[in-house]
Amino acid sequence: MKIYSWNILYRNRELDRAFDFISKSDFDIFCLQEVPEEFLTRLKTLPFSIASRIEVERLLPQGIVPNYGVILSRYPITQEGGISFPDYWTFLPLRTRLFVRLMPSRYFSRIRKRGGQHAEVALGHTSVRILNLHLVQAHPEWRLQELETALATYDPIKPVIICGDFNTHDKPYTAPLNWILGGRASDALYYGRERARVDRMILAHGLVNPLGTQVTHHFSQSQLDHILVSRSFSIKNAVVLPERYGSDHNPIFVELT
Repeated sequence: MKIYSWNILYRNRELDRAFDFISKSDFDIFCLQEVPEEFLTRLKTLPFSIASRIEVERLLPQGIVPNYGVILSRYPITQEGGISFPDYWTFLPLRTRLFVRLMPSRYFSRIRKRGGQHAEVALGHTSVRILNLHLVQAHPEWRLQELETALATYDPIKPVIICGDFNTHDKPYTAPLNWILGGRASDALYYGRERARVDRMILAHGLVNPLGTQVTHHFSQSQLDHILVSRSFSIKNAVVLPERYGSDHNPIFVELT
């Protein structure tokens, strides 16, 4: 199986190139995050099974703008569903709410109706569960809770592939966002702590992170994007693609046997 995951960036200005890249890629599963509504319409014209769900609604000056999580599959999608995440706005400290209101809305805005998605993909006489996630960019503890919520939605004895943008900031120059966006001061000072906890969680759930330690996001120089797989799979190849096609994230690719 050939698996791709990519945060396309909802304000991507190179959507024609992005669509060309996706449509010409050799994949079995392609997970996308931050998909604009008009781009979702284009994706539905491709000759693949598709599952989509509102990932977030952004409350922007021009109105409410939905973004979608999307799973494209060469195999039939037999079931699909959502994973609800909380609305944290009322729990954010004053510094965070002021920061969001003062920053340009193209970078930070109030959000609501957040969630992940899952789908069952039929492979002959068996099936694989696909999870597509975009964890909150706020308090690190909330991200870990969201990941734990998602991991609780599948049967660990069955094969699973988990894709998505986990927003794990583990560098000293990006970790202050953890405090600015609602976390504790220690979340900025001990910038490697969240990554260590995510890695332990991955291990505890019997999963493998084939792209561990690789950089998938140019600005943060961190692995924000993940494709986690059950240990029943063998990893043939794992790559961070160099071209971003208008996004701030690199597409990632894992080939399994």
